[in-house]
Amino acid sequence: MISAVGVTLRFGGRVLFEDVNIKFTDGNCYGLIGANGTGKSTFLKILSGEIEPSKGEVVIPEGKRLAVLKQDHFAYEEYSVLETVIMGYPRLYEVMKKKEELYAKPDFNDEDGILLSELEGEFAEMNGWDAETDAEKLLNGIGIAPALHQAKMSELEATEKVKVLLAQALFGNPDVLLLDEPTNHLDLKTVKWLENFLVNFENTVIVVSHDRHFLNAVCTQIADIDYNKIQLYAGNYDFWYESSQLALQQAKDANKKAEAKIKELQEFIQRFSANASKSKQATSRKKWLDKIQLEEIKPSSRKYPYIDFKPDREAGDHILTVDNICLNVDGEDILKNVSFSLNRGDKVAFVGNNGIAKTALFKILMGELQPTSGELKWGITTSQAYLPTDNSKYFEGNELNLVEWLRQYSKDETETFLRGWLGRMLFSGEEALKKVNVLSGGEKVRCMLAKMMLSGANVLIFDEPTNHLDLESITALNNGMMNFKGTMLFTSHDHQLVDTVADRIIEIKEDGIVDKRMNYEEYLEWLEAERA
Repeated sequence: MISAVGVTLRFGGRVLFEDVNIKFTDGNCYGLIGANGTGKSTFLKILSGEIEPSKGEVVIPEGKRLAVLKQDHFAYEEYSVLETVIMGYPRLYEVMKKKEELYAKPDFNDEDGILLSELEGEFAEMNGWDAETDAEKLLNGIGIAPALHQAKMSELEATEKVKVLLAQALFGNPDVLLLDEPTNHLDLKTVKWLENFLVNFENTVIVVSHDRHFLNAVCTQIADIDYNKIQLYAGNYDFWYESSQLALQQAKDANKKAEAKIKELQEFIQRFSANASKSKQATSRKKWLDKIQLEEIKPSSRKYPYIDFKPDREAGDHILTVDNICLNVDGEDILKNVSFSLNRGDKVAFVGNNGIAKTALFKILMGELQPTSGELKWGITTSQAYLPTDNSKYFEGNELNLVEWLRQYSKDETETFLRGWLGRMLFSGEEALKKVNVLSGGEKVRCMLAKMMLSGANVLIFDEPTNHLDLESITALNNGMMNFKGTMLFTSHDHQLVDTVADRIIEIKEDGIVDKRMNYEEYLEWLEAERA
């Protein structure tokens, strides 16, 4: 258990948190959410002691151990992988090293013997004799091969270092576990392993993540940062989102049809109360849900961009034919024997471990890259809009403001029209006059989405569109992609987006593709059956 008591944090004249009182209890996984800039990562640092609040305190019961997912991937370069994981339990690691020093001491005396005896007792209490075995189990589960366990961290790839630091945080059954974006750079298999680990974890977890599927899978409570406070809600992210939207609608209706809205929320609560993330939490969770009243759920202060793609005209029957595309770069096959055709209205998710191959295919489809062999043909009634994973060429060295920048891609060049579109993407007032070369990553993606919407294209191509976006923008994009009536090709690491948008999955493999007309969850089940 960990508590924040009267926590206030100010940076100059800006208040980030004001008199926050919150208790995180054992057996629950809390998803810490909030719009960009509300202080999610900062609050984790306050809980861990890395940042001191302006007022108030963080209380952890004596003897309870807190573990944090480290963000510095180069902090342990000279240590072995196994040793780095064990360092996640600082006192255990300290006792191990002190024991080694004493056993290696040439002038070992009685005083050393007494100290060693005490250390051995403490070591046993901390399950020290199982430390290496437990660390190896974590590493194996998280996808680090046994051959790498004794290697130095400096020898590992960046994605492998991420996994080792995650294993370090999980090691030794900490009483409180703080995870800031733990799924970043993880493959699907590792994310699934982490979900299972946290579902079965019996202590306290507080996690920040932009992965809605992950939050839904592991969270029993949502801690929402809004209005400089933190409010707890029982349930997972979807429950919080739907209930907050209902509360917002009721506020807009100003009590009109209030009774119907209350009934709608109560029915929603009942559905969730029978669907707990952790079965052993079901009873206590239902008690929470049964107590929820509509007036307790404040309309969120968050703003969601308006994302709605409308094609100027409907495409004909022939959309795209790709015939035996191959791409070889410096003797390496990036794409090999890629053939498929699209039907009107297909929404195709391209999956596979090789992100370079997926990006290369999209560049070939858009004419930005020539294949080594093979050909493709777009239907004459199609028009394409493309969101690349690297959009820097659209912004670097560009001195235009947002209105001027968007004018390049619009048939209607009037400022009022362009400001309307920018307002939909949360650039209102003076924000619309910002120079595009100073935009953040998320702001650039929102600009690119506005550009795509203005295009009126009937075929959309997205390469990792959720990169740099906050949860609000991801949710709005997800809804916009679901509602689009045209044809779509995309790749994304966002599990929920892929599962809710795609009706066809194409996996790019080393020697070709696997093409299945099904949604993502069905595809994963099919893969499991194939491997069985």
